[in-house]
Formats: sequence, structure tokens, C-alpha cells
Amino acid sequence: MKRKPTLLESVSCLVFMGVAVGVGFGYFKIGIQPLLILSAVYAAFIGKRVGLTWDEMEKGISVRLGNCMPAIFILFAVGIVIGTWVYSGTVPMMIYYGLKMINPSFFLVTAFVIVAIVSTATGTAWGSTATAGVALMGIAAELGVPLPMAAGAIIAGGVFGDKLSPLSDTTNLAPMITGVNLFDHIKHMLYTTIPASVIAMVVYVVVGLNREAATVNDANIQALLADLDSIYQWNVFMLLPFAVIFWGAYYKKPTVPVMLLSSAVAVVVGMLSNGFGFVDGFQSMINGFNVSMVHAAGFDPSAISDTVTKLINRGGIFSMTTIAVTIICGYAFAGIVEVAGCLDVILAAFYSKVSKVWHLIGVTILGSAAIVFTAGVASISIIMMGTLLKDAYAKMGLHPKNLSRTLEDSGTMLLPFVPWGVSGIFYLEVLGVGPGSFWIWAIPCYLCVVFAMIYAFTGFGIEKLKKEGNPVNPQTAVNVK
Repeated sequence: MKRKPTLLESVSCLVFMGVAVGVGFGYFKIGIQPLLILSAVYAAFIGKRVGLTWDEMEKGISVRLGNCMPAIFILFAVGIVIGTWVYSGTVPMMIYYGLKMINPSFFLVTAFVIVAIVSTATGTAWGSTATAGVALMGIAAELGVPLPMAAGAIIAGGVFGDKLSPLSDTTNLAPMITGVNLFDHIKHMLYTTIPASVIAMVVYVVVGLNREAATVNDANIQALLADLDSIYQWNVFMLLPFAVIFWGAYYKKPTVPVMLLSSAVAVVVGMLSNGFGFVDGFQSMINGFNVSMVHAAGFDPSAISDTVTKLINRGGIFSMTTIAVTIICGYAFAGIVEVAGCLDVILAAFYSKVSKVWHLIGVTILGSAAIVFTAGVASISIIMMGTLLKDAYAKMGLHPKNLSRTLEDSGTMLLPFVPWGVSGIFYLEVLGVGPGSFWIWAIPCYLCVVFAMIYAFTGFGIEKLKKEGNPVNPQTAVNVK
């Protein structure tokens, strides 16, 4: 007979996964996939203890995987975009002119701003990171900027736009779940996002100005530029794939079709601009671009430096298969934990302790973080925590946009820090740097949570519900049970 899991059983699932991943992946360097499967086996053991059948657990996994299919579609589309944008010369041109124009001392703040603009315009941190971010990582390597620093600034910029863009899925999901107007939600998020980003940019500038310019190797940069010159014939048409993305963003077209259209345009540009083969254009979609696709007269692929080869031999659908497999393994664990009722029990334990505003916002942050680090995606935490806590915010006299903002502060912003999560693995695959290295430099991602709690304690930036007569003082509201 099915029963609710105890709090100990529920927490043990998260502890088991944390220990398995922390020790196995962090210390023994075991692949994340078998560790997630091992965690799923333990979750299944707990599921069996509470009376679940295998069919019920399997259904829970299937439902969770079905919900994440849009993310997998985007993953594959990103792989296609990277391969074709290198084929067309779009990404290499960003690297080429970026090396000529970007001042090494201001690289970090420049990278943050560029990716933030692209991400805000397109509504996707993944797309902006995989395009402008990839180009910026190439520039960072040649300018002598430590790659964890560069990755942190790039990811912070991507998440900034993903959080504030009206085209982002989570930016639309949070107000939809909480019943808040989209643009009221975005405006309210400025309270935490802007000061966190300003502090980050100040740090980026200070760090950049204090780094020694001698680390830049001008000879290496000139050699890289010469190699790229021998492969591509630079022209303005190489910006067309990028323009297609912005066109789709402006007219609010579906993300995946626009990315595929951009890739098709990139293939045409690569053929006409660089003389690459038609078949090679499709190969770049599947296996990514390869320098062997260059057939210009007198061109010798073996003469191209390893740096350039590693920079442009990338992309394709198959480059995303590791991430897709990891998603499936992770959702095996998350699906069983959810269907067993473990997350509900943990959240109920938090919920019973709420009596003040900072308690409520703290519970929102802790609960969202627990779900994000369990499920590896922000959408689930937004849906679950938004549904569970909406009434609590109303009873305490708080406007629901406080909830919608906190859901993104503790969901969207923390997601890149989950090593086994979709975003953490994506950034590792695309940028070559994992969360354990870049997290300290993705400054706004954790400062938003800090500001959320500061506001919860002080009352600044906390919108109260207006009622007939005087507004409710949330600090003296009755205990919420």
C-alpha cells in the first residue's frame, strides 16, 4: 500500500545524490551519467519502500522526460547553429575582429555586456553563450584572460538576458504561475538584477585593470589572425545568420525554427562566401565544422595551428549527445523522487516554519535551490514552488510579484551552478569550463539571492498587497500554516 515518504527518507535521496556526485565526480572523476543512474537506483529503493510499483516510477520518469523535450530540441538546434555558424564564418569573424578591437583590460566587462545584450534580444542564455560566448572564449584564450574568468562573465551575461528578456521561457513561466503581469514581473526583477550586475561589472573592471598586460602574446594573436584569413573570405554577409536570430527575437518567432532558419542561411553564406562544399554544409550540421572542408587552392590544413583547429572544429548535433544522455539519466532520478512524493514532504517541512517575510522568502530560495539541484532545470522549481507558495504570499500581505521575482533569483540564476544539471553540462561542453571553476566569476548569479534576502529583512523592494484601508504590514502578519 502506498504511503508518504518520511522526511528522513525524502532528504536521504538528495543526500545520496549529493554524496555520489560530489565524491564520484568531484574526487574520482567518474562520469556524471553512471552516478545519476546510481542515484536513481537509490531513489527507486525509496520509491519501493513507500509502495510505488516500477510502472509508476517509469511513468514518472517518462512524464519528466516529456516535459524536457523542448529543451532537448533547443540543444540539438544549438549544435546545428554552432557548426553552421563556424562554416559560414560568423563565429570566426566575431573572433577575428574581436581580437583586433577588444582591450584585454576591459575584456571581462565587455564580454558580460555583449552576451547580456544578445541574450536579452534572443531570450536564450544557451544560444547567446553558444554563439557570441564561444567567440569570446576564443578571444580570451589569445588575450591571456583566464578561461574560468571569461566563462563566468559570459555565463553571467547570458543568464542576465535570459532572466530579463520577455522572450525567455522562464521569464514568461514565473509570472504565469503566480498570476503577475509579464512586464511588472520584469520591472520587479530589476531590484535584484541591476545592483548584482553593477557590482559584477565593477569587479570585472577592477580585475581587468589589475591584470598584467604582458600576458598578451601578440605574435600568437597575429598567427591566429593569419590562419583565419587563409580559411575565410570576410564579408558583411557573414552577419546574416546573426541577423536572422535577431529578426526572430523581434517578431517573437518560435526559437527552434528560427535557429534552424539561421543555420540554413549560414550554409548558403558559407558556400557563396568561402567556396565550401554543399555537402559539407550539411555535415557541419551533423558532425560540426572541420578544417578539412576547406579546399581553396594552395591551402594546407596541416599548416593550421592547433589553436585554430580546436577553435573552429566544433558544433553539430552529435556534439550535444552527451548532454542529452545526461538529461535522461538525471531525469530518471528526478522523476522517481517527484512521483514518490519526496519533494512535497521536504517542502512541507519548510513551509510549516514560516512566520515572517524573511522566513517566506528564505523558504522560497531554499526550496527552489533544492529542486534546481535535484532536477537540474529551473522550470520545475518555478512551477512547484510557485504553486505551493502563492497562497502563503497572499496571506502574508505580499504581492505575488515578490514570489515571481524570487523564483527566478533562486531558479534561473542558480541553474548554471549545478554540475549535473542541463545548463552546467551545456556550459562545460560549449565553453570547456565547468561550474566548479567559473562559479566565483558568475557574480550576479549568486548576488541576486543575497539581495533577495537583504530586501526580505529590510522590507526594501518588497511590494505589499493593497487592500481597503491601510496596506498590510508583512512583518506583523499572522503565522502562515
